[in-house]
Amino acid sequence: MSAAYDLYLQDHRANVAKGLKWFEENLPQYIYNPGIDANKLAEEHDKSKYDPEEYYAYDNYFYGRNRSFAVVEVLDKAWLHHIHNNPHHWQHWVLINDDPKLGETCIEMPQKYVMEMICDWWAFSWKENNLFEIFRWYEDHKAHIKLHPDTRKLVETILKNLKKKLYESEEYSELMEEEEEDDQD
Repeated sequence: MSAAYDLYLQDHRANVAKGLKWFEENLPQYIYNPGIDANKLAEEHDKSKYDPEEYYAYDNYFYGRNRSFAVVEVLDKAWLHHIHNNPHHWQHWVLINDDPKLGETCIEMPQKYVMEMICDWWAFSWKENNLFEIFRWYEDHKAHIKLHPDTRKLVETILKNLKKKLYESEEYSELMEEEEEDDQD
């Protein structure tokens, strides 16, 4: 067990909670829908990372001494366990059909998991103290992220409204100016 990994988990879950609380205060229409309890989501977020199937694999890979083939192989199994046990990951909602003619099917995500997924992504922006980083991250990754069309529309609507609200906020206006300067460079 690694103190560094434990601290990372604690920090990540706290940053997800910050995102959920921010949405509660600033865009509550996305939180206050049937089945969404922001406090419970924050408490339950990534709990499976404490399961033996995940904990040691993540700890060894990110905080261990080597990334041997065996370590990577165990991490892949841990990641598979994680996405199968955490519906806030888009991969949880991609069905790989047995029939090759059917290929993959993207299943629509319930809004509560969409919100948790966005806050999961946004947690890294909170960690870096740059709440706008999520938009660059999404632009860089969206071609790879497989979502049902209605889920993608919801994700992009929420991100658009998040960005708009951050623009309007005096608290984040200085960060926005810095972000615009970075984009011009």
